[in-house]
This record gives sequence, structure tokens and C-alpha cells, in this order.
Amino acid sequence: MAEGGAVRRVEADGSTTYWAPGDQILWRYRENAGPRFHIARPVTVVRDDEELLAVWMAPGTQCVKPVLADGTALHAEPLHTRYTKPRAVQLDRWFGTGVLKLARPGEPWSVWLFWEPGWRFKNWYVNLEEPLARWAGGVDSEDHFLDLCVYPDRSWGWRDEDEFAQAQRDGLMDAQLAERVREAGRSAVEVIQAWGAPFSDGWQHWRPDPSWSVPSLPDDWDRMPAYTAS
Repeated sequence: MAEGGAVRRVEADGSTTYWAPGDQILWRYRENAGPRFHIARPVTVVRDDEELLAVWMAPGTQCVKPVLADGTALHAEPLHTRYTKPRAVQLDRWFGTGVLKLARPGEPWSVWLFWEPGWRFKNWYVNLEEPLARWAGGVDSEDHFLDLCVYPDRSWGWRDEDEFAQAQRDGLMDAQLAERVREAGRSAVEVIQAWGAPFSDGWQHWRPDPSWSVPSLPDDWDRMPAYTAS
């Protein structure tokens, strides 16, 4: 689904050929208790190379999000039953300001940048997750519940620790995975405290190309891909 040309693929020798700025791809998350995708977000590539994938999710983007089977929003359900009730997916639109997502190959988190209206920078958000798996149409991961928020004054804090604990109680992650997620979080904190990349790279001053269109959600957004080298 690259815009203006064929989607770039991995070469036969396993080396990665990267997407170009302006290409449109999918950024997806699998369910934590199954192989299906329950989050799909069309995004525009800002940068893609051996060091970083950066993508832009524009305001108004049509996305797929998880809901309870009766249509109830997840965060409206009490935490103790949030992960055990039957679920479905629902189409929605990203009505907030856009989000810039940054991920380094093989790293178990991505960093998202949020702005207030008028491009007033709000914060970085460290989303702990499986390292992104690349395929012809985009990247896939699995969310790990626990997150961090980082503010312009370089202060930071853990987020969603209650959801992380509940996911363990409900069997969505075992003790080994939970410790691996905690270790990933501690590694991210080390980067924050050292003010390393991407926090020190000035991405908060980035702006999208005004000629970019808002990507469309493809009908086969949930197709199962053949993964390639990252």
C-alpha cells in the first residue's frame, strides 16, 4: 500500500529494503491471547532506515480498535473484568492531534510524540511492546500493557501499572514475560535518564509534509502476513 510506487520488500539475501518518506503502511497490534489483530492504524512513513522507523498518524485517520462484544469501550469496563469479557473490534477515527511514532529495529518499545492543538508539545510516551515485525504492508507487534510517560522537563513516570498487574492475574502474560517487560522498562528508563535518542533528537519540532494525504484503512487490514527480516 505504498503511495506512488510498489511496496519495498526484503531482498533474497535477507537485507532490508526500506520504505520511503510518504509511503503509507499499517501499524498493527495482535491480541494478547490470540493471533488476531485488534488494533490497526494506517500511517505515513517519515523515515525508515537501519536505525529508525518513524511514522505519522494523522488526525482523522480511520483505525481499528478493540471493544467489548457489546460495543462498550474498554476503559469503561472495570479493570477486574476488562480482560476476561468477550471482545470485538470496531472502526473509529483518530480525532485527536496526530501522533508521531518512532521505533528502532529490535527494540522492545516504541516512542510516541503527542502535541496539544496548535503544535504545543505535550509529551513522549514509551509503549512497551514486542519488537516490530516487518512485512510487505507494514509492521506488527503485541502490546505489553506497561508504559512510561516522559515530559518536556525530562521528568518521567510509569503508566498503566494497574493494567499490567491485572493482565498477569488474568493469564495474559506469565511471570517470565512480565519480568522481561519490566527489564525493557528499566532499559528505557536508562535511556531517558541519559537523555539519549530519540528524546534528544528534536523530534518535537518535526512537522508533517502538508502534501501528505490521510492514509485509508484497507479492507484486508487483518490479513496474516509473511514476516521478513527487520
